[in-house]
Amino acid sequence: MTRTLVTGAAGFTGRYVVSALADLGHDVHGVAQAPDAPVPGLAEMHQADIADLDAMRAIVNVVQPDHVIHLAAIAFVAHEDVEQMYRTNVVGTRQLLEALAGASRAPSSVLLASSANVYGNSREGQLDEDTPTAPANDYAISKLATEHLARIYAPRLPIIVTRPFNYTGVGQSASFLLPKIVAHVRDRAPVIELGNIDVARDFSDVRTLVDAYIRLLPESAAIGQTFNVCSGRAVTIREVMDLISALSGHAPEIQVNSSLVRKNEVRVLSGSPARLESVIGPLKHIPLEETLRWMLEG
Repeated sequence: MTRTLVTGAAGFTGRYVVSALADLGHDVHGVAQAPDAPVPGLAEMHQADIADLDAMRAIVNVVQPDHVIHLAAIAFVAHEDVEQMYRTNVVGTRQLLEALAGASRAPSSVLLASSANVYGNSREGQLDEDTPTAPANDYAISKLATEHLARIYAPRLPIIVTRPFNYTGVGQSASFLLPKIVAHVRDRAPVIELGNIDVARDFSDVRTLVDAYIRLLPESAAIGQTFNVCSGRAVTIREVMDLISALSGHAPEIQVNSSLVRKNEVRVLSGSPARLESVIGPLKHIPLEETLRWMLEG
C-alpha cells in the first residue's frame, strides 16, 4: 500500500487532500501542531511542531513515506504574527526537508505547496512559471524562500513545487474573500464591505487543486519542476457578486471600504496551467458557479 505523509493535514486544503488520497487506497499519515478535530481518512495523526527537527525526524522514521505533500503553513497574507509566519513557513519547510533528506528510506516524491503570491503585485495578465518573481508581502517572501530551500535540497530529494492561485471551497476560513462573501449572502446581510470589486482574479475549486496535486505525485517528469495551479481565467469580484446573488436570490449592498483597497492593485491577474497540463493532462476544472453553489449549500 502506498504510504503518503501530509503536513498541515488538519487544515482546509489538508482535509481534502487526505480524503482524496484515502479514497485512492493510500495509507495516509498526517502532521499537525494542534488538530482541533479528527481528520477522516487518516491512518494516524502525528502531533508536532513542524519547525522541531527532532520531531520531524522521528515522524519520518516511523512513517517512511512513499510520497509527501507539504501543506503546513501560515496561509493568511495579513497574519499579524510575522515571526510565527517565517518560523512555520520557512524554518518548518527546512526542518521537514532535512528530516526527509536524512531518512533511511527516501520518498519517491515530495510536493511543496508554494503560492502564486510570489509573482507579486507589479505584473498583469496571464502569468506562467517563467514570470520573474517579485514578492510584495511577508507571506510571499516566506513562500519564495521555501522554493529556494527546494533548490538546495533538490540533489537529495525528488521535489515538486506548486504555485496555486486563488482557490476556495466549503470549509475555508471567512478571512478569505470568497468565503466572506458567501457567509454574508447566506446570512442575508443587508450590506457587505469590500475593496475594489473591478479587479479580476483566477479562482479555482479546492477539489481541482487536490486532483492536480495527487496526479503530480507519481509523475517522474514533474520532479524538479515548478507548476502553476490555476484555471487560466480571470473573474472580477463584481462578477462573483452577481453569480452569488443569482444563485441565492439575495444581493447585499456593496460598500467600498478604502482600507480594503490596495495601492497600485493589479487590475487583471491569472495564471497559465499549460506546463501543469503538459505533465498530468487536462485539469478537471469545476466552473466557479458550481463552486459557489456548493459553498452556499455547504
